[in-house]
Amino acid sequence: MAKDNTLEFEYKYGFSMPQKNVFTAKKGLSEDIVRAISGLKSEPKWMLDYRVKAYHYFLSKKMPPWGGDLSKINFDDITYFIRATDKQVGTWEELPDEIKNTYDRIGVPEAEKKFLSGVSAQYESEVVYESIHKELDKKGVIFCDMDTGLRKHPELVKQYFGTLIPYTDNKFAALNSSVWSGGSFVYIPRGVKVNLPLQAYFRMNAERFGQFERTLIIAEEGSYVHYIEGCTAPIYTKSSLHSAVVEIFVKKNARVRYTTVQNWSKNVFNLVTKRAVAEEDAIMEWVDCNLGSQVTMKYPAVYLKGERARGEVLSIAYSGKDQHQDAGAKMIHFAPNTSSRIISKSIAKDGGRTSYRGLVQIMPGAKNSSSYVSCDALLLDPDSRSDTYPTMRIKEQDVEVQHEATVERIGEEKLFYLQSRGISKPDAEGLLVNGFISPVVKEIPLEYSIELNRLINLEMSGSVG
Repeated sequence: MAKDNTLEFEYKYGFSMPQKNVFTAKKGLSEDIVRAISGLKSEPKWMLDYRVKAYHYFLSKKMPPWGGDLSKINFDDITYFIRATDKQVGTWEELPDEIKNTYDRIGVPEAEKKFLSGVSAQYESEVVYESIHKELDKKGVIFCDMDTGLRKHPELVKQYFGTLIPYTDNKFAALNSSVWSGGSFVYIPRGVKVNLPLQAYFRMNAERFGQFERTLIIAEEGSYVHYIEGCTAPIYTKSSLHSAVVEIFVKKNARVRYTTVQNWSKNVFNLVTKRAVAEEDAIMEWVDCNLGSQVTMKYPAVYLKGERARGEVLSIAYSGKDQHQDAGAKMIHFAPNTSSRIISKSIAKDGGRTSYRGLVQIMPGAKNSSSYVSCDALLLDPDSRSDTYPTMRIKEQDVEVQHEATVERIGEEKLFYLQSRGISKPDAEGLLVNGFISPVVKEIPLEYSIELNRLINLEMSGSVG
């Protein structure tokens, strides 16, 4: 992400570029739109059939009655597919100027200059740029957009696609499954360790647009990869919808870390389904940082299927005026000697609302498993609100489960102490907030942690949103 300290209006990434799209679907969702998306991508028949089934299931499901207020979503007033350019390119110079300038401004070139293993940039519905180091090619690593993955590796995609998150999972998983476009396909061969992160950037530029990327990561036995995604959108008066699906398969003795730093504008509904399965001795780590959006509903999950598998979710949520961050995690222990840890930090200001919604389930036979959950909420004024909705389903005797939850305000004594040392009140509040979230921030790569702290400080000062 960019290190530029210049603010564009109230929200750093709130600028929009002229729209010069090569194809824009008409508004609204229908089977014809679903078939058109599949046809434009020249997909195999099995994917078209999957999309159509998912579309009809989406129509049959009611909106979730829990979580954030989704009543403002008008599915008939959303554009479900935009093709911003007629080709995907491998160098920045080949991109259309308006797209290149957009990614220049949000810092993608700077990220690539830091010798990252791979960069993928999605603009509207499709990935328009991607780069991967030749060394990774030699090792057999696949890092491409999901459309290319389906085209070049159809049998591999078919083997895993929708098996961890079927379209019947929930209404928005069904919506994604019917109109998905873009996202990332990552395959790490057995024993290969990718030491530098793979990074993806998702950008919405259009108004009243739906972005529905689909990400599939397969880490074979003994492999390692760290995947980072960043998300931004301009500010419009009309609401936009982001509904992604992420499926991750962590094989025996493999390790995957998935880091999200999102800063959507406050007209975006961010409704995401993310799930991983961890086999024997595997490690799955989610690092989830949520700023912006009108409503976020996101609960990264790990299915601990193999003995001694380990799952971890570290999350930060910041909610300001007219925002609701409903985030959490799910840990399902299927095998013995598995362990999980959930650390959730949330901050609410100016009447914002944060919620932790979590599930820990230990299945019969998962003996000697352990789970630790810590939910800490910080309220910066009397008008803000925090809720905790933990669910524990323990179906085995020989286990250890811990849950801690705290809600606090910024201590007046700490503020007084810092102010007595010549620090202004806003700066003192910022220091205390950054100290509060530091257990999660320290797990994020340096360039992202700097950006995250800076964004939160801007939120604290009222400069953003």
